[in-house]
Amino acid sequence: MVQIKVINKGHHALPEYATPQSAGLDLRANIEQPIVLKPLQRCLVPTGLYIALPEGYEAQVRPRSGLAYKHGITVINSPGTIDADYRGEIGVLLVNLSDKEFVVNDGERVAQMVIARCEQAVFEPVEVLDDTERGAGGYGHTGVK
Repeated sequence: MVQIKVINKGHHALPEYATPQSAGLDLRANIEQPIVLKPLQRCLVPTGLYIALPEGYEAQVRPRSGLAYKHGITVINSPGTIDADYRGEIGVLLVNLSDKEFVVNDGERVAQMVIARCEQAVFEPVEVLDDTERGAGGYGHTGVK
């Protein structure tokens, strides 16, 4: 378990894992009035949460599968990354991909947040890369089996 410092300026409890083996913590809308999200419209939903991640960690903001399946609501920049040095409010950038309006209510679970270790890379310029079985094969390279 990694410890994360949090300031909760919202009026909801801190995020919790729904089950002992859940990967994500549910993020709730912290709003004064409902947000009507029209088809293909996007909005930034505040959560009232501010965190300080330890160095070497990130928080990933991901869609909730139920909202995506039932209503066509997803996180537009999925996964959204919260860097370890960010100290602003966590916001969830939702988009409505359905053909119907969707109302976001205060306290609604709008996304999930996954805490993950991450590494920084150092690029080493070279003239040639090592050969692999796949090589430069890209999208669809392995075909349908």
